[in-house]
Amino acid sequence: MSQGFTGDRIILKDLGFYGYHGVFAEEAKLGQRFFIDLELGVDLSGPATTDRLSTGISYAEIYDVVKSAFETRRMKLLEAVAQNIVDAIFEAFQTVNWVVIRVRKPEAPIAMVRGEAAIELHRERKTQ
Repeated sequence: MSQGFTGDRIILKDLGFYGYHGVFAEEAKLGQRFFIDLELGVDLSGPATTDRLSTGISYAEIYDVVKSAFETRRMKLLEAVAQNIVDAIFEAFQTVNWVVIRVRKPEAPIAMVRGEAAIELHRERKTQ
């Protein structure tokens, strides 16, 4: 793994959304629940020393960006849903250096007694 996934991070877990992503027609028609876990690599020394939100990133703003990216485009694959969210995060928050995202689909249309289908992407901001 890259050395870029170290240091300070903002962690948001179990962000729940209802969406229509999936390969099968019934998924597009009926929809289902999805859960997203995020880790954002960002220097938190500013808010840690000043105790001022203005020196950091609002968790509510992160949620809004994720929600918008999740709901804007219907995707067939969880990997594409996750990449769309990562791209939106990098665009909205210039101080985020890397993102680890897990998209979970607990009601995937496959035979599971218990559990969920999920993917996880690790992405670093591309430098020009």
